[in-house]
Amino acid sequence: MDGVPRVPEQRRPGSPAEPDRSTALRFGVLGPVRAWRGAEPLATGSPQQRALLAALLLREGRTATAAELIDALWGEEPPSQALAAVRTYASRLRKVLDAGVLVSESGGYAVRGLDEGALDLAAAQDLAAEAEKARTAGDLCHARDVLRRALARWDGEVLAGVPGPYAQAQRVRLEEWRLQLLETCLDMDLEQGCHAEAVSELTALTAAHPLRERLRELLMLALYRSGRQAEALAVYADTRRLLADELGVDPRPGLRELQQRILQADPGLAEPSAPAAETTAPPVRPAQLPASVSDFTGRASSVRELSDVLASASGEKDAGRVMAVSALAGIGGVGKTTLAVHVAHQARAAFPDGQLYVDLQGAGARAAEPETVLGSFLRALGTADSAVPDSLEERAALYRSVLDGRRVLVLLDNARDAAQVRPLLPGTDGCAALVTSRVRMVDLAGAHLVDLDVMSPDEALALFTKIVGEERVASEREAALDVVGACGFLPLAIRIAASRLAARRTWTVSVLAAKLADERRRLDELQAGDLAVKATFELGYGQLEPAQARAFRLLGLADGPDISLAAAAAVLDLPAEDTEDLLESLVDTSLLESAAPGRYRLHDLVRLYARACAERDEQPPSERGAALSRLLDFYLATAAGVYAIERPGDRLVDGLEPTEYPGLTFDDGSAALDWLYSEAAPLLACVRQCAGTARLRRAVDLLWAAKDLTESGANSHQYETTARAMCDATEDAGDARAQGRARTTLTNVLLVSGRIQQAAEQAESAMTLAEAARDTTAVSWVANDRGLISLHQGRYADGRAFLEQAIDGYRAADNRAGEALSLCNLSRAHLGMGNTEKAVAIAHRGLTAQLDIGKTMRLANGHFTLGIALTAAGRHSEALQQFSDALRIFEGHRQRLWQGTTNFRIAEVHLAARRPAQAAQHSEQALALGCIGGDRMRGNVLTLLGRSLSALGQVDRAKACWQEALNLLQQCGAPQADEVRALLTPLTAA
Repeated sequence: MDGVPRVPEQRRPGSPAEPDRSTALRFGVLGPVRAWRGAEPLATGSPQQRALLAALLLREGRTATAAELIDALWGEEPPSQALAAVRTYASRLRKVLDAGVLVSESGGYAVRGLDEGALDLAAAQDLAAEAEKARTAGDLCHARDVLRRALARWDGEVLAGVPGPYAQAQRVRLEEWRLQLLETCLDMDLEQGCHAEAVSELTALTAAHPLRERLRELLMLALYRSGRQAEALAVYADTRRLLADELGVDPRPGLRELQQRILQADPGLAEPSAPAAETTAPPVRPAQLPASVSDFTGRASSVRELSDVLASASGEKDAGRVMAVSALAGIGGVGKTTLAVHVAHQARAAFPDGQLYVDLQGAGARAAEPETVLGSFLRALGTADSAVPDSLEERAALYRSVLDGRRVLVLLDNARDAAQVRPLLPGTDGCAALVTSRVRMVDLAGAHLVDLDVMSPDEALALFTKIVGEERVASEREAALDVVGACGFLPLAIRIAASRLAARRTWTVSVLAAKLADERRRLDELQAGDLAVKATFELGYGQLEPAQARAFRLLGLADGPDISLAAAAAVLDLPAEDTEDLLESLVDTSLLESAAPGRYRLHDLVRLYARACAERDEQPPSERGAALSRLLDFYLATAAGVYAIERPGDRLVDGLEPTEYPGLTFDDGSAALDWLYSEAAPLLACVRQCAGTARLRRAVDLLWAAKDLTESGANSHQYETTARAMCDATEDAGDARAQGRARTTLTNVLLVSGRIQQAAEQAESAMTLAEAARDTTAVSWVANDRGLISLHQGRYADGRAFLEQAIDGYRAADNRAGEALSLCNLSRAHLGMGNTEKAVAIAHRGLTAQLDIGKTMRLANGHFTLGIALTAAGRHSEALQQFSDALRIFEGHRQRLWQGTTNFRIAEVHLAARRPAQAAQHSEQALALGCIGGDRMRGNVLTLLGRSLSALGQVDRAKACWQEALNLLQQCGAPQADEVRALLTPLTAA
């Protein structure tokens, strides 16, 4: 639609300038007819009396004659005493309302003197008008928000329970307006890329209004943009058949044209449908470039060369535009980033839709994963978290689609190789990418390669002079040339040396030159390659105070992309205040970067240099291991505390390895979870770093205590990588206890991702190892996991046996939380064996046990399990209440995958209760959130969605869902594939 739909303006005569909201009259017609004085509801009388009030309110302050009111209330067959009844209703309303509101005039009545916004319909009209202005101005975000507020004014059926032909006509009119507003709002959702979120709502709306073609059109577009082309085409087939059967007509031309464009994979479908004038200001315009240094010097030929390449993308120097890629290569410290940032800032005007930046950490041991970077880029470009796909291929495809039609510059700094860069490149003309790397990317097709060498002597001296000051250098030019020569004309070395001199007003340039002349202090820094980089860093390190030098060396020992202040304090074994002073002083020397408030990081090459210094200088040598041991203790103690807050009564933390260094404490669960998710990357890096050391057992226990990182879906890939590394390390060490626990963590990862057979193999091995090590804590956990695995495999008797073993173990350890969890799982075993009543009873016991412990995340599992049992017992309303309680808790604890799984179960209840529209809506929400169980569970959700759509008469779309489900379930080897195959067979035969 071109604008926001409008209804006639509601006149509000006589509004006071500043009404007293605490006693002002308010009225509602977008639902039941109601009245309030302030917050106090008023009695509006019988249905006919409410019909009179509604007729007057909807007259917009105009007078309604008695004849008009009689016709509005009774139509062509009024009662004999109709006029008397109208007068009686008016008299009763006057007693309820303020004086002067309901007035008699010319033999009729009118409602006058209401405050601004006193009628919900008037407020909705004002909001709709505001949304239209915002959309016209190109501010889609504000327009969507305001329109959603307008829609929120509806509270059920308009004029609910009000009789009479006038009320019925108004119901039809206002419901049509509501649907038009909804269509406009959803249209703007699609313009802003919120395709996944829109699918769920559109599925429910098309079920409720099957003949409304605009909704079908929006659903087709949302599905197509979500990568679900087969379903989009199936929607058209369902619509065509429905219109033919019900009305004997074909779909309108716009719908037929959309079908053809989808069949042809028209690239234009990825672009917003709004007029060009409205899309000149994109919803999100990232400006992520780091600040350009004010003393940028030289590099004129390189700047010109790179600027020419960028101009080819912007179309400034050619008739056409291309997608330009420039790759800068050179040794560390040669100034690649500085040059790239400078050129990018100069070219900003040519890329008005934004600039993206990322440090790919390619020089370190663990470079940034492309899928992680794409997730960050997509969010920066306005994509909602829930719309970001999981796989690298899907993220790359969506990234290119979002950039299509935009002019965006992407700066990919510190890349490892071409393979890391390729998924991050835009795919359309008008965009450009600048890449910096230590290696020449000869295998990056189409890239313009630039080899960046050290500065010329004149450029190096100019840079040194800008930093130190003209006055100090002019009198000691020869000494200055000696300084930059000693730096090998390497920009980073020059900058470090000059900054030190600038910060020390008592030094002369000759003093600095003499210090640099000592080759023992430079460690042969003028040699090529890494040695030159190392020598450059030696300049700064050699001038540090002893406490600063120790901090620098020890911080370099820790893996991970960055480190928090609290973790750094553990490494240094210092109070947080002293640690912060040291770190900030290191930031001043440029040896350490401040990544964010309270977080610090070392450049990859600086980290390597710091480690070399630690190996050479740290005394006694055992302090290196002690520093990492303190860091591990800090993470383990803090993660154990987070686990205890999330799961009070769970004795797992009592069975973890003891720690000497303390961790953080938290006042509430939200702060605890904030810490866990923000520390995920350095925490897991710390675990991996402990492989092959005496710290192995504590590292495995840290991984176990941080299991929320995989169950939330936030860090599943990194967690699995770490779990596998720990399995290998513990096996090499021959430590049965640590190996059993490592395999327990891997079992959990595999269960969450739906790889049941692999999980079974790991769990069996974990049980053997735990029993051999007499690790009763692990034995109980593995028994619970083996019970769950058996349930997934349909071996319910085995599952019961394992779960009863787990319950016995938990009970012996006084682990009430573990016992409650296994009780809930035992309920599902009995359910699978056909013992529905017993399953309900056991689920009640499990929930009661959880309630006795307290309101924790595990309580959600109790509600969830009881909901499953009640569903099987046909007690649908009770089941929905349990699932609703579970969903609320999962949301509060940021368990996205469990939220999706709960929505799937809610959909099952609605379908069992013959509410297919609601079932389809919750199935779509489950697909958008993801579920515990990975592709296997996605296949189950698609199967359920297909059943719901089939019940709604959308057979073609149902078939598309079932086909996708069959593919997923076959790949997983899931037995449910046979069920889906049977669903497809009659359709195929037909």
